[in-house]
Order: sequence, then structure tokens, then C-alpha cells
Amino acid sequence: MIIEVILNKIYALFLRANKSIHFDGKVHIKNRPIIDVRNEGILRIGDNVSINSKNKTYHINMFAPVKIFSRIKGSVIIIGRNTRIHGSCIHANERIEIGENCLIAANCQIFDNSGHDIYSKNRLDVSTKSKPILIEDNVWVGMGCIIMPGSIIGEGSVIAAGSVVRGIYKKNTLISGNPAIAVKTIST
Repeated sequence: MIIEVILNKIYALFLRANKSIHFDGKVHIKNRPIIDVRNEGILRIGDNVSINSKNKTYHINMFAPVKIFSRIKGSVIIIGRNTRIHGSCIHANERIEIGENCLIAANCQIFDNSGHDIYSKNRLDVSTKSKPILIEDNVWVGMGCIIMPGSIIGEGSVIAAGSVVRGIYKKNTLISGNPAIAVKTIST
């Protein structure tokens, strides 16, 4: 346990040395996530953010560690303060913004691009087409959700486990299904 804590602190120091990664305070890292920010991309992580890749203590099975990936020049990922991310993938070609006090459960996929162009003659060609994603404050993304390019999730919304989300949703909305729909307004 002590060795794990020390390794996590060393990893956090390693991340802080990357000029593309900006910390606005303390970040809690459990086990080592995969964080790959390239080509002048930017990752900004707010105060008191928790990045959990530790399967042993999480209440459902995580398939992989947290992966935060930015590979296109000028891409931006912003994670607001007090947000918790568990064993999920965030992949930006342009911009993904996650608000404050959000919870991203395990095994979610959040990506602002399709990865490959549907009309390409070569499936190995990488597409740079993207549409930004905005997840506003106080959003709960249930386990196994997929949030597609161009989605906007309004403040205080909840996305049911396993949902495939594409679209714009008002604040305080229960979002569910494949394809996801606005089920009802959540009373606050």
C-alpha cells in the first residue's frame, strides 16, 4: 500500500513536468492512468479532481485504467474541480470540457471525433474531423456510457448506464437509451 502511494505521487510529479498538462490544485490519482497529450494539446485539471484506475476498490469492474488522450495540434481537454473519473476514456481531437462536480463512472467512452472517416478508401487513415463536447457542472455519467461528438449535456443531468449519447440535452435531464433520449426532467 505504501509503495502504491509513493508510485502514484511520483507519477503525479511526472505529469506535472509535462508543459501541456496544467493542474489548478491537488489531483488524486489512484493507480496509473494513461495520459497522452501531444502536439501542443492542452489538458487542464481542476482542484480536487480524482482520477481512479484502481479496480480493486471500485464497486464495479473496470475494464481498463483511465485514458486521457489528445493527439491533434491545439486540442483541449478541461476537467472541472471536484470531478471524479473512474476507468474511462476521454479522447479529444478538438475540445472536451467536463464541468465541476461531475461523476464519470467506469467504462465510459467520451470522444469528440470518429477516429476514421467513413468515406475513406483506407480504413487506416485517421480522421481529424471533430465536434466539441460539453458536459456541464454536476452531471453524472453512468457506467458504460458512450458520449459522441458534438454532444452537450446540461447542468445537473444524469445519463443512465449503457446509454449512447449524441445531441444537446437541457439541464436537469434524465438521459437514457441507445440512442439516448431525454426521459424526463429531474426535479431539484
